[in-house]
Amino acid sequence: MVNRKRQGNNPKRRIAVEVTPQTLASLSKVRYSGSALHKTKLADYDFNPPVNPRPKKSVCDDLRVIGKIEAVKLFRAGIARHMVSTYLINGLPKYVWAVDDFGEPYESKLSKATGEYYGYRLSEDKDGEMRSQVIKTWESRN
Repeated sequence: MVNRKRQGNNPKRRIAVEVTPQTLASLSKVRYSGSALHKTKLADYDFNPPVNPRPKKSVCDDLRVIGKIEAVKLFRAGIARHMVSTYLINGLPKYVWAVDDFGEPYESKLSKATGEYYGYRLSEDKDGEMRSQVIKTWESRN
């Protein structure tokens, strides 16, 4: 038996090894909208109120501002590399992961309320194990 490192405690945050054509077709129709709860700086999202970070929420713009165009590109790049969770909600992966040009990993999460995705950066202190797994898998799927 081969010992493999676990991806973490949360089975909903496991990166899929294979993605079905049905899942990919479903993902081609969804939107990335973002969330004011994960922003600290103004950007081009047109939120009202513009930013509304919650103290215990991860933010996507703690290192730099991530505009909506870049966020959508990251989201689509994650789908293209099949960086999606094994856990599905109504046929859609709960999570989509991507790594930016600076090597920073991001996690997009499906909102049950809107059916759209919003994202945030995986930080070293709160998400260390998942962060490492996303970077490693992203690089292997290049």
